[in-house]
Amino acid sequence: MHRKMQMISEQLDFTGKVAIVTGGATGIGYATAMQLAKLGARVVVASRTVEELEASAERIQRESGSPCLGVPTDVKQEQSCIALVQRTVDEFGQVDVLINNAGGTRMGPLESIPTRGWHAIFDLNIHSAYYCTREAGKHMIERRRGSIVNISSNAGLHGVKGGAHYSAAKSALQTFTVVTAAEWGRFGVRCNCVAAGMIASPRATGAWKAAGLEPMEMASQIPLKRPGEPDEIANMIVFFASDAASYITGQVMAVNGGPALGGIPLE
Repeated sequence: MHRKMQMISEQLDFTGKVAIVTGGATGIGYATAMQLAKLGARVVVASRTVEELEASAERIQRESGSPCLGVPTDVKQEQSCIALVQRTVDEFGQVDVLINNAGGTRMGPLESIPTRGWHAIFDLNIHSAYYCTREAGKHMIERRRGSIVNISSNAGLHGVKGGAHYSAAKSALQTFTVVTAAEWGRFGVRCNCVAAGMIASPRATGAWKAAGLEPMEMASQIPLKRPGEPDEIANMIVFFASDAASYITGQVMAVNGGPALGGIPLE
């Protein structure tokens, strides 16, 4: 069966599609939602912080000219995720794209991580993706098409000291991506994952400043010698979600400025 050849600009056109972006009020999620909206998608952004969410949704709609709906959501709660997907279907009639972006952590040594804290990180970084994927997947499977993009991190690829819980949860998210792709490919549903590196989102830069950390010093081991920006992660997310990636599924792509390798000094 031969597919009609399309120009890349046509493959990146989201006109007529509906996308959900969790954690869409700030940082990588906001950058992704804005790009999708500017490419024609009707976007639903989800976040717990209502004022921030409403402001971001209004800004996305104003600057893109595409409808954008903000839905207050606590992705750690199963019923909240169910309600998010149902609200999307009620408002826009379908779900074509799901971006499981909500996530985060509080760092600490393994011996000091309380059981409650361990479970909270799994609730936020992997259970939330399961809830949203399961619910959105029902509609995608019925319509025999859809694209899911999960947002992981370098911690899921290599681990990070002080983040045993976060590393384990993000690693689980990557494996969840592969299994979702393998099971749902027969329905025309793709699932991929972006593993983000050191990204200078507003919250990250605030945390670095509060901790007395110098971003360029931290980035000294990165081949590109700088932190990334939220839109640089959003670029990869949008590609995975688009028809330009129509034959790509079950993949984890690191967007992290390059591999930090040991070896001989080169400077």
